[in-house]
Amino acid sequence: MSSSYSSSLRIELIGSGDQAGAWGATTDSNLAYVLDKGIAGYQDVPVSSTLQALTYVNGPSSSASLNQSVYAMLSFSSAAAASAIYAPPASKQYIIWNNSGFTLTIYNSTVIGNTTAAGTGVAVANGDKVMVWSDGTNFYDTKSNGITGTLPVANGGTGATTASAARTNLGLVIGTDVAAIASPAFTGNPTAPTATFGDNDTTIATTAFVQAALAALYPVGSIYTNASVSTNPATLLGFGTWTAFGAGRVMVGFDSGNALFDTIGETGGSSDAIVVSHTHTATSTDSGHTHVQDGNIGGFFQYSAGGGNPGVGIPSQTNVNVSTSTANITTTVNSTGSSGTNANYQPYITVYMWKRTA
Repeated sequence: MSSSYSSSLRIELIGSGDQAGAWGATTDSNLAYVLDKGIAGYQDVPVSSTLQALTYVNGPSSSASLNQSVYAMLSFSSAAAASAIYAPPASKQYIIWNNSGFTLTIYNSTVIGNTTAAGTGVAVANGDKVMVWSDGTNFYDTKSNGITGTLPVANGGTGATTASAARTNLGLVIGTDVAAIASPAFTGNPTAPTATFGDNDTTIATTAFVQAALAALYPVGSIYTNASVSTNPATLLGFGTWTAFGAGRVMVGFDSGNALFDTIGETGGSSDAIVVSHTHTATSTDSGHTHVQDGNIGGFFQYSAGGGNPGVGIPSQTNVNVSTSTANITTTVNSTGSSGTNANYQPYITVYMWKRTA
C-alpha cells in the first residue's frame, strides 16, 4: 500500500507493510517538520504578488519555503501593495504578524495552491499581530469579536461591564484600595475625549474643546482688539477670517431712535470743528460833543439923556458864531475760541481692531 496524508497538516500516513526499515525516518520527519512546525514553528513569508498562495506539500519537508501553510506563526514582509494571501482549504489556526507595509487579507482557497477565495477572509492591518483561524472555508479574527458581555469580577459577585463597576463590586475605593495617580507627567502627544462644548465639570479640556470655546467667544461679526500686536487674529487664535476694522474711528452703540445710529455700520462725524451759524451783539460808546456860541445876543440898548427922561431904546446888532464837531462813536466785536482743526476728537487711545467675517 502507498502512503496517504492527513486532511489538515498533510502528515504522511504510512501504508500497512510499507517502508519496511524506513518508517522510523518518515515518522521522525512528520514530528520534526509537520507537528513541531504546526504547533510552535515561526516562518517569514515575503509577499511577492498581490494574489499569493501559501505553499503546501504532502508529507514532511525540511524546506520551510515548500510548506509555509503548516507553520503556527507567520510573519509577512516586503509587500509592494495591499495583497490577498490564500491558505489551503483546511481547518487551521495562525498567529499572523503583518510586517509587509500594507494591509493583507487572508482567505481559504478553493483548491490547494490557487488564488480563488472559498469564503470570507480577515483583513490584517500593517503592523498588527493577530490570531486567526479557519474552518476550511472562512477565516475568523479572534480580535474582532473581543470580550463582551458581563464578566464576573469576584467569587459570588454580580459581574460588571466597566472598570468602575468592577471596583464597586469588589468593594475597592480609589485612593484607599487602589492607588490614585496624582498629576502624572505625560510625554509625547496624549489625547483625551473631547467634551461637549458648554460642559461645566472636571472633565479634561482638550485642545479641540478650547478651540471651540474661543470660537464661541468670537462669533462672526465680533470685534477683536489688541493694544500692541498687529498680527491677524486668524494666526493668533487659530480660527476664522478677520479683516482690519474701524481705522481712525471710535465705536458708538446702536440706537434705533436716532437716525445717526440706527443702522449697523453707519459712519459720520468730522475731525475738524464746524462753526454753526449764529449772531453776535455789539456795544457802542459815544464819547460826546459840544457846541460853541461866539458874539452878542440880540435886544435893545437903553439910552437916557438925563433929567429923568426915559431913554431911547436903540436896537443892537447881534452876531452869533456856532461851531460843530462829529460824534465820536466806537463799536467793538471781540473774537474768542481757538482753531477748529482736529477739534472734534474725544479723548482717545489707539489700538488694533479686527472684525471676524467668516
